[in-house]
Amino acid sequence: MGHDSDQHVEPSTEEVVRRHERNSRKRAIENRPRYYGLGVEPENPYDEPVPNRTPGDTNIVKYGFDLHPQVTFWAAGFLLLFIGLTLAFSEAANDFFGDMLAFIGEYFGWFYILVANIFVVAVLVFAFSKYGRIRLGGQYAKPDFSNFAWYAMLISAGMGIGIMFWSVAEPINHYETPSPYFDVAGSTPQSEQAAMITTFFHWGIHPWAIYALVSLALAFFTFNRGLPLTMRSVFYPILKERIYGFWGNAIDTIAVIATLFGLATSLGFGVQQVSAGSNFLFGSPDTTWFQVCLIAAITGLATISVVAGLDGGVKRVSQLNLYLAVLFLGFVLVVGPTLFILGFFLDSTGAYFRELPGLAFYTESISGGEWQSGWTIFYWGWWISWAPFVGMFIARVSKGRTVREFVVGVVLVPSLLTFFWMATFGGSALHTQSEGIRDVAAAVNENTATALFDLLEAFPWTFVTSLVGIILVVSFFVTSSDSGSLVVDHLTSGGKLESPVPQRVFWATMEGAVAAALLIGGGLQALQSASVATGLVFSCVLLVSIYSLKRAFDNELLFIEARMPAPPTAHLAAREGARMRAEAEAEELAELEELEAVAQAQAEYHEQLVAEEEQ
Repeated sequence: MGHDSDQHVEPSTEEVVRRHERNSRKRAIENRPRYYGLGVEPENPYDEPVPNRTPGDTNIVKYGFDLHPQVTFWAAGFLLLFIGLTLAFSEAANDFFGDMLAFIGEYFGWFYILVANIFVVAVLVFAFSKYGRIRLGGQYAKPDFSNFAWYAMLISAGMGIGIMFWSVAEPINHYETPSPYFDVAGSTPQSEQAAMITTFFHWGIHPWAIYALVSLALAFFTFNRGLPLTMRSVFYPILKERIYGFWGNAIDTIAVIATLFGLATSLGFGVQQVSAGSNFLFGSPDTTWFQVCLIAAITGLATISVVAGLDGGVKRVSQLNLYLAVLFLGFVLVVGPTLFILGFFLDSTGAYFRELPGLAFYTESISGGEWQSGWTIFYWGWWISWAPFVGMFIARVSKGRTVREFVVGVVLVPSLLTFFWMATFGGSALHTQSEGIRDVAAAVNENTATALFDLLEAFPWTFVTSLVGIILVVSFFVTSSDSGSLVVDHLTSGGKLESPVPQRVFWATMEGAVAAALLIGGGLQALQSASVATGLVFSCVLLVSIYSLKRAFDNELLFIEARMPAPPTAHLAAREGARMRAEAEAEELAELEELEAVAQAQAEYHEQLVAEEEQ
């Protein structure tokens, strides 16, 4: 009994109180009423806020606007100047955009290839290392949306218009003119597989990893540290309170411009496809000015959804998109070459992962040519310029997910779904072309935007399916526009989640105006050039954000390993983390000194024994 009593040590009163407090806090958080919506306040509200700062505390509130002056005026001024110059010198703009695309491809193509791979590696390391257990919103946070609603918004925001525009056109293009990486002749069985591998490469892990990196950083600093939902917040570990000064304003301004050009690229593609479909079905003119009119009309629809907000508008339209897309996909899968599509999907997916290491680092430096600048470099620029928009949107709907769950959900699941979509539509087009059923390639060469509608001619109910295709493109257009308007609104209002309706309408209109200017100033080539140029600048911002996020994650792990909730603000978390690190280093130093003392004593004792033996 005496031995047992020696082993059993009663906890001190202080330890009992601390344990009771910790358990009570945990139960209170776990049993709190479920929250439906988009609150971004940290769940540990018992600490002081970021010292003397709140989102939008320096805003100008007048005439129905609530805007951050430095970010708004610089971004809007640049965009208005761009629109004015493009419209005034449309012919010169066409040449300028072509020269710019060629210049960036020739001199910075290698940089795009490198940074895209760095982003993929960074995201995978965050997910499948010790950082994977970190939870967005705190250790006991719960998701605000179901998995179905979450995936619906991810897919609609991330790829919507693009997969409608390129799912037929891109595989057919690569079938006729394969990437030099594969070294195969065009319009052959070998180029058929090469075409789908290349398409998967452009729409798979790399773009979704870029989105995941931005959204992961934004979600962490917003939900875990209580900072505004803006790009400047990601750099708090490096800049500290200076994020509210010049550097923070510069980062958000770059993010606004990149977002607007990335969105304009997608909206430009979408309106070209709507115009082509309307011409195909109703004989309406397929001209640039008709496309500009369509932009105005669809932007008007988007503003209605913008006014309704995220829960009322964007969520419902996203889910409608998903239902329509599934029906559209199922129809083509059933009436098309079903067995070929299923086999082609599996074969191409395996081939994609087999060829991914080589494709990921291919730079066309040996073969030469301009193929890569028009495809891979354009895509990487497009995805990077879209990253602030998609990243911020994903961040807003991802509270409660662990880093590992988040990365798998944002990277792997949408990639596989995109692969299946591309294999269904692109595979059907390739099968139709190679079997001589229909010359889809001729339609693609004549007008890329008509590719989808020409393929549907090979299937029954062409008019109905083409109409559904147009509706899908319009709904994706609306989703992208209203989501983008909300995101830009956050950036230009200092991180406020709710801002006046006129301000949202202004940014929705600005998106349409930029898209219209690009179409007038050079069409498809102008859209590509705008994305590549803005993506180049923003990629440098993202490189720095990786280091910043790692520092923040290291700090968060200190609290998780200590089994205590992290302070909900960046200021307190940084200060408390520094204290804990200092204590850990002091303990480690004390242990080392103790071990050194023991080793020294043993050495002295050994020397004494040797001396006694010699005597």
